[in-house]
Amino acid sequence: MHIDIVCKNIALDEPLKVFVENKIGGLERLISGGSVDARVEIGKLSRHHRSGPVFSARVNLNIAGLLLRAEATDKDLRTAIDLARDELHLQIKRFKEKRKDLSRTAKK
Repeated sequence: MHIDIVCKNIALDEPLKVFVENKIGGLERLISGGSVDARVEIGKLSRHHRSGPVFSARVNLNIAGLLLRAEATDKDLRTAIDLARDELHLQIKRFKEKRKDLSRTAKK
């Protein structure tokens, strides 16, 4: 899995980079075969926010031509990344179930 990390209004340090690679890279075990590319955009919504959901995480996952997208905002950056990963996890499970159900249909 190839992961591109883009930061907006924050600095990317090594622990944050490792955290993103572990969380998003862990989705690779759910995907069988094919090339997988991920683009992760993390950062602050704007510089003037002081309360409320300040941090955002957007993940675009490209699985052999299929694009899955997840967005999350939270007061904590790591929690926003976790929420985006959980949303992608559900989308991947739905896609796999749909593909499995389509293969079970009767052939004419």
